[in-house]
This record gives sequence, C-alpha cells and structure tokens, in this order.
Amino acid sequence: MTPISPQHTAMKNLHILTTAAALLMSLTSQAQTGQPYIHDPSTIAECDGKYYTFGTGGGGLISEDGWTWHSGAERPGGGAAPDVLKIGDRYLVIYGATGGGLGGGHHGRILTMWNKTLDPKSPKFKYTEAIEVAASDGLEDNDAIDPGLLLDPTTGRLWVSYGTYFGNIRLIELDPKTGKRVAGNEPLDIAIDCEATDLIYRDGWYYLLGTHGTCCDGVNSTYNIVVGRSRQVTGPYVDNVGRDMFHGGGKMVIAAGDRVCGPGHFGRTVIDEGVEIMSCHYEADFERSGRSVLGIRPLLWKNGWPYAGDRFREGTYEIESERRGYALELAVDFTRMKQDRQAWFRIDPNTPVKPIANQTLDEVKNTWPEGNIPTRIGDYMFRPHQRWTIAAVPEAGGYLGGPYYKIIIAGTNRALAATDKAEVTTDPEFTGADHQLWRIEQLTDGTYRIMPKRIPGHKDVNTSLVLYSAGDSTPTLATYDFQSDNSKWNFRDH
Repeated sequence: MTPISPQHTAMKNLHILTTAAALLMSLTSQAQTGQPYIHDPSTIAECDGKYYTFGTGGGGLISEDGWTWHSGAERPGGGAAPDVLKIGDRYLVIYGATGGGLGGGHHGRILTMWNKTLDPKSPKFKYTEAIEVAASDGLEDNDAIDPGLLLDPTTGRLWVSYGTYFGNIRLIELDPKTGKRVAGNEPLDIAIDCEATDLIYRDGWYYLLGTHGTCCDGVNSTYNIVVGRSRQVTGPYVDNVGRDMFHGGGKMVIAAGDRVCGPGHFGRTVIDEGVEIMSCHYEADFERSGRSVLGIRPLLWKNGWPYAGDRFREGTYEIESERRGYALELAVDFTRMKQDRQAWFRIDPNTPVKPIANQTLDEVKNTWPEGNIPTRIGDYMFRPHQRWTIAAVPEAGGYLGGPYYKIIIAGTNRALAATDKAEVTTDPEFTGADHQLWRIEQLTDGTYRIMPKRIPGHKDVNTSLVLYSAGDSTPTLATYDFQSDNSKWNFRDH
C-alpha cells in the first residue's frame, strides 16, 4: 500500500474545509443589517417613508428602507413592551409603565398617548399626556404589561390584549378617537400561560398571538410564539387541535432556528395583497454575541393558520414559474448532450451503470451570443442556461424584510435585468445598476414574487411590476396580481 503523505492529508483537509465553506455560503440567509438591537419591539409602523419600532426602555429603531436599522426612535415614559398603531392621521402608542416583575412586583399600569408623527426631527413631533387605561394591584390574577392593539376592520372598535404569565391575559376596549378606556368596559380573561400578546384579524377570524416560554436569558431563552383563533374578538381562542388558550392551548408560529432563538412580541404588517411580514425580537442572535435583535420574517398562511416563512437563502436555483412549472432560462439554442444509449429492450442487465455528468458551462457558453440575451421559459433540464445564482448586494440597501439581490447565470457575471420597455433580458455584466437589482418576497401561500428595483427611464423605485409569466414560454414584467399564478415563482435547488 502506498503511504499517504502529510501533504496529501493537508490538501484533503483543505478540500473538505473549502467544500464545507462553499456549502455554508450557499445556505446563507440575510438578517436585518445595521444595529437592529431591541427588546420587546412594537409592531412596525410606517411614517413619511420611514419605518419605526419601539422597545422596552423608551427608545426604538428607525429604518429608511425597512432593511437597515439604527437607533433614534423616541418614546417618553420608559416602561416596557410598547405597541403603536396609526389611526386616521395620528399614531397611538401604548406601553406598560411597570409590571412584569419590574421593580420587584406585578403592580402594573398601561398607558396610551398620541403623536401626529413618529419622526423626532419633525416640528409636529409632540406626544400628548399619557392616559392610564388599565392597571393591576400586584395581587390579582393579572399583570398590566405587554399591551397589543387591534383596530377591528369590521367594526372600527379598538381592542387591547395584555398580561403575562403572572395570571391571565386580558382584553379591554378603548375609544379609537381618544385612546381612553371605553366607559364601563370590564376586562375579559381570554388566555393563560403566555405573555406579549397581539391580536390580528383575517378572513373572518380573530387571532390571538402569544409569546410562550422563558425570556431574558440570552441563548438559554426558550421564547416562542403560539396562536389560537376565534370568530369573536372576545374568544374563546382555540388552536388547531381544539385546545382553548385559556387552558394553555396554542399552535406554534415560530420557534428557534437559523442561529437565532427566543422569538417573541409578534407584530404583523401587510405590505400588499398576499405579501405580509411578521416582526418580533429574537432573545439571542448567535451571530451577534447573543444580543436581542429585531427579527423580520415572511408571514405565511396555511389552512387558515399563520406561520413564519424562512428568510430567503442565497444560492443557485432553478427559477420555476408557478403558472406551469417551467423554468426561467436564457433564450439560447438547446445543446444536446452525448450519451451512449441502448434500446431499453436490448439492455444487458450485467452492464455496469455509471453516473452521467451534468452539462457544463464551458461546453456551451461559446455558443451563446454576446451582448444582451433575452429570456424565455421552458422545460427544466439541468442545463447551464437555466441555473441562476442569487446573492445579496449589501451596498444596494433593501426593503421591508430583505436586501436587494443580483440574479446571474451560474458561473458567469451575466445578470437578469429589466428594460425600459418593461421587459426582461440579461446584461452581459452585472454592474450593480438598479435595473439589475431584484426584490424577492415570499407570499402568504409560500410562493415568491420577484420585482426589479427600478425600470430604466423611471425615477421612482418600482413597487408594482413583477417578473410575470405572460405565457408558458414568455416572461415579461407586469402588474403584480396575487390572484394569478403568472405573478408567482418558486426556487428549486436541484
């Protein structure tokens, strides 16, 4: 036997490490950038083109694009676990002044206040005097903390859920014009065994999202978010197997994963029809020294139940049309592969089988024309003109929930691009121009929409035109329509 040299062993180990690194790179998913450090974030609110979320302690985060976050949001009163809701042309902010065991007890107070803007640099920025809407004495079966707001779209009534593990989760009603408690309103107990609740409404159902598990213990926190639903805002809130949340029920929405743990304090933002995100904090981000950070995930729905989608992962994919299942590809000649074949009825069963290598880029790229090459949609055949590498472009910024991406033919720098006629082509080189940048958002049914950042010749950022299957073989750009499979795509890792 030939002895194995130390050099051979070193080279083999280097190959293993290189392969592992490449695999990790192919699985990279993008998290919020900047300094997204926050605990107990409110539902994300938009104000004058910027995004805001407030946290425990009085401060909060601001983002100009929904992707890169920094400190700077202001909220007086300190306390914990605020929420914010735009009602008319004003913003209602609600928070827990104490409670939650803060200061050694569960004597809590919940307060509301208004502001005409969330921008602390605006001359209109001024909070009204805080108004108490709920309280707990520290002995009763409730802790007045962690409020969540719901303006019922069917009735216009304003509801607040609040409470922690110390007793019951309660529901009260506020006046949406004043932010005060409705006269004579009595609190209703609706859940136990959770905290940091939030109420949402969708398709005839009211959903109660509660944070379950342990908090405030960094990488050892077990926070997770569960849900129950009811046809009435007052409950009972029942999970997918019939358990009432007042008796500890709740279907999982999001738990630890993707190098973050302890998701809590749910918030829902509807971006477009079929495009929703959920916000939360992660008690610990393993990539950021275990700090508590803002999390934004696609919000998906299945059989009437919400759950967190996955952050999009960079990699090489087939881009598959939901319309028929065909693949986006370069409009180039199909190059046949050589294969030693025998008729199926003459195959010798004793002939050993061997794998056939995929067609390589080097075998076909010289047959492709130079310059721009149009795109089309066709049968997927593992061919180089159908393989797209998708990677974030950090310097290009982002949108609410994701960065902009480049989409290039694998192994090349040839980039998918929008044209001034709202069509789709490929440029021979990726330059980082806005018409080569793409917004990728997971829809509520699990498919994706793919949007160019800008259409050449148009000043504004594109928010309506998406990659669209106009026919089984014809990609174009057209107005997004969630009701049409023409607007929807999937990413297959073959």
